[in-house]
Amino acid sequence: MQATVAVTNFLPQHPGGSKIILQLAGQDATESYDPVHPPGTLEDNLNPEDKLGRIDTETLPKKQASEQEEVSESTLPSINEALNLDDIEELATRKLSRKAWAYYFSAGDDLLSKRWNNEAYKSILLRPRVFIDCELCDVSTTILGEKVGLPIYVSPAAMARLAHPSGEAGIAQACSKFGAMQLISNNASMTPEQIVADAQPDQVFGWQLYGQTDQKKSEDMLARINRLSRIKFVCLTLDAPVPGKREHDERSQNIASNLPVTSAVQTGSTRKPAGAASSNSDSGGGIGQQLFAGTSPKLTWKRTLPWLAKHTSLPIVLKGIQTHEDAHIASQHTPQVKAIILSNHGGRAADTAPPALHTLLEIRKYCPEVLNTIEVLVDGGIRRGTDVVKALCLGARAVGIGRAALWGLGAAGPAGVERTLQSKFS
Repeated sequence: MQATVAVTNFLPQHPGGSKIILQLAGQDATESYDPVHPPGTLEDNLNPEDKLGRIDTETLPKKQASEQEEVSESTLPSINEALNLDDIEELATRKLSRKAWAYYFSAGDDLLSKRWNNEAYKSILLRPRVFIDCELCDVSTTILGEKVGLPIYVSPAAMARLAHPSGEAGIAQACSKFGAMQLISNNASMTPEQIVADAQPDQVFGWQLYGQTDQKKSEDMLARINRLSRIKFVCLTLDAPVPGKREHDERSQNIASNLPVTSAVQTGSTRKPAGAASSNSDSGGGIGQQLFAGTSPKLTWKRTLPWLAKHTSLPIVLKGIQTHEDAHIASQHTPQVKAIILSNHGGRAADTAPPALHTLLEIRKYCPEVLNTIEVLVDGGIRRGTDVVKALCLGARAVGIGRAALWGLGAAGPAGVERTLQSKFS
């Protein structure tokens, strides 16, 4: 028996638009709904009179067979046979649905920034020094004064339950084995309370914030985060003021018509300005576009940081710095701003934006004092342990992995994320 709900009154408010709900009308939507909605979403968003009761799912029309045949686990290599991220990504690709793969793999336009993120590391050579005692190597460090076991953290990556039922909590479980930090996505498929519930006492989390057009939504979310002692800072994302054009996502057999994708907390306004065209979500855009419904494009240095100071005393990390000029400006906003993350959103926003490594080199050349004023982290394109070493040698405090954690989760659940982290330093 499944719950039956009336969504007519909720349609205009749904962050992903009405089309994806209407195409599931009269059907059992459990498979589409559960991976991307935390418990309590219906209760929080529907009126009591919209809850109609329960229905026997055996009386409903049967769904058509999935476009992707089930892959037998016995025919796949084990996660322990995966030696690097390429192996892990290949294994996950064979196990994930086409829709989930397209969302994780996709990037802006021609995927140039996504490709350059990694190629930038390949273009830099190591200069190994010798006669150094390497018997005992300590890879622990601190981030914003918090002790972590690795200079590698998990970047905010949305919709983890598309990869595995354990979702973001599964990533947290894997991070705990290494003392690695996790940045929880604003568009996580679980609530922040669920994600940190079973964390170790010394485990470190940050919370990613997208400013909403309805500021009250953001303020309510910050109030929740302020009550969670395990979350040590707020990470304001700046590199995607509007959704990128991710064609793999959009082409994946009209994902929007088959997969409702509101997130655990993404409940921003969907009101359109006067004269605006129909929304991307109602015209069948991909998951990425739907997740950006309600995200504000109006953030500024002068307006947003003072607003944040009114609603949280947590340290602020600015994610998405892509030039040395902005890095310099950020360094002038201490002590509120404690760190910056050099990032082009994994190549998922503005294609041809520079790799984070290039921005790090710019900072070293034009304003090296930034590295001594605030902590500088980088993400995007980290696939090998040597990539981590290069970023650290050039001044980064730590490096983030986003897709890599999702590939690991899709390949083998929390054990796959463990294998992903292990592959970076073994």
